[in-house]
Amino acid sequence: MSLFKSRSTESSKPKKLWKITRQCLELIFESAKSSFPNEFGGLLRRSDLLDDTISELVLLPGTVGGDRHAIFRMHMKPIDYSIVGTVHSHPSTNFSPSDADRQMFARYGKINIIAAYPYTMNSWRAYDGAGNLIELIVVD
Repeated sequence: MSLFKSRSTESSKPKKLWKITRQCLELIFESAKSSFPNEFGGLLRRSDLLDDTISELVLLPGTVGGDRHAIFRMHMKPIDYSIVGTVHSHPSTNFSPSDADRQMFARYGKINIIAAYPYTMNSWRAYDGAGNLIELIVVD
C-alpha cells in the first residue's frame, strides 16, 4: 500500500480517508493514453456503500473528448449511489483544475481525479467537491 499525500486547504475538521485500487488507477491511465491527444472522462464508483474504496471506472455513453474538454452526458448517468465522483484527463502536464472543472466537481462528486500527461503514478491528483487537493490512498 502506498500513500499519496497532498496539501489540503480545508479546516481541521475530521477527514474521510478515501482509497483507490491500483487496478482502477491503472485503468484510468490506460484510458487516458488511448484517448490522447484528447481528454478522457468517466465516473468513479466505490466498492459498496459502506466502503470508501474506489474500485471501478464507469463510462457514460456519449461522452465526448476534445483537445481541451471532456463533455459528460450526465443524463446518461445511472441512478447509482455508489458513484462518488468524476475522473478526466488533461493532455498536458498540468493537473490543476480549470474553472469548468471546479464547477463539475461541485455538482458531481466527493472525489474528483485529474490525470495529466504522461498518465503515470506521478501525474495525477485528487480533489474534493470544492476543488481542494485531497489525500487518496492507493491500495493493491
